Amino acid sequence: MRLGLLSDIHGNRIALEAVLDDIPPVDGLVCAGDVVGYNPWPAECVTAVRDRSIPTVQGNHDRAVAAGSAPGFNAMARAGVDHAREALDDDAIAWLDGLPERRTVAEGRVAVVHGHPDNPDHYTQPREFAGGLIGSAADRLGVDDGDLDALVLGHTHVQHHGVYPEGVVVNPGSVGQPRDGDPRAAYAVLDVDERTVEERRVEYDTDAVAAGVVDAGLPERIGSRLAEGR
Repeated sequence: MRLGLLSDIHGNRIALEAVLDDIPPVDGLVCAGDVVGYNPWPAECVTAVRDRSIPTVQGNHDRAVAAGSAPGFNAMARAGVDHAREALDDDAIAWLDGLPERRTVAEGRVAVVHGHPDNPDHYTQPREFAGGLIGSAADRLGVDDGDLDALVLGHTHVQHHGVYPEGVVVNPGSVGQPRDGDPRAAYAVLDVDERTVEERRVEYDTDAVAAGVVDAGLPERIGSRLAEGR
């Protein structure tokens, strides 16, 4: 079984379209949260995920938009939340509100969270990757950790994976706002049976997104940082 892994789309329709066009044949897609926030096209990104019935967990920006409250967010993040609240209809906001913090996919073999199995807001950096995270996910989900082959998470916008005796831990990176120094949209392909990961990147028009940011009245830095991958 091969899964295409997405995360942190953050309202970047142009990057999402590039990823969906680039992704090789897979048996399904999964999203580790933050469909909305920052960039100009939250409604289009929610629609794209929903139309494809992509299993998704709730990221912190998804939760903030659904709640209409963004405690601890910086000015750029708050602006993205406010923009999404204005752009989304009630049905889309209800969908964001109903997303789970944790879930399994691939017949229960893959756990999906946003930040960390124990705390969805924790930024699980590559140095923290370890097989024990899979056990933590199993405990939180109430399943046998021997049934899990992989844990998918996001939140850091840094593409990374590790293979351990317990299984694979993978962050596919950010589709819509990479922060690992590579401006290309990030995603990954997980082979569940082989426990292997292919980290993938794809070029997209960051200038067009930056122009869209300005047109939407969002802080200019949201768009200009995309070309830096920061």
